[in-house]
Amino acid sequence: MSKKNGMSARSFALGMITALLWVVAPASGAEATPLWHINGKVLEEPEAALGHATESSLAIPGLTTSCKPFVYKMTIFGSGGSVSSLPLSNCFTNSNACTVASIEAQKLPWSAKLVTVGTSNYLVIENFNLAILYAGEECALGETTATVTGTAGGLYDDVTESVTFNATTFKATKTQLKALGSSVEWTGVFTMLTTGLHIGASLTVS
Repeated sequence: MSKKNGMSARSFALGMITALLWVVAPASGAEATPLWHINGKVLEEPEAALGHATESSLAIPGLTTSCKPFVYKMTIFGSGGSVSSLPLSNCFTNSNACTVASIEAQKLPWSAKLVTVGTSNYLVIENFNLAILYAGEECALGETTATVTGTAGGLYDDVTESVTFNATTFKATKTQLKALGSSVEWTGVFTMLTTGLHIGASLTVS
């Protein structure tokens, strides 16, 4: 190979490498893991937080269960955290024939992580496990315990500092809850509030 040809081949190779770097760099950046931020700074140490449920319901095919406003407890840091407490009471169904005899979060804590889909950030709760015992002589699910399990992805809003769970957010995060062999739709809006060292601080995700 002549010296001129050798230089041309080398220049071509360098050009290809440069082009590949330009292609790979944006893709890598798009896959960066989102992080919790307190007052604009990355939250590197565990922080206690509460989630206040302004509304929440679980729809098993044929029966929807709702609960009065409640508060769950979390520990958050870095790119995730865990749900440590989810006390539920004053729950009811959309059927006059069915009542909620008991409802309890099981196998806590549930792990949680932040993910980015497109331009939006989501909180994904893993190992979700909620047992609901229904009652009622004429209730089709009377004396039946429906154990809701799976993963749940909710959209995090920096402006309202809240997490919203619905069919759209589940589809975006490719998450799913199931009970009694059927898919369960969880609809809920949860306002986040830090309660540890940074009590009441601004909580964002980026």
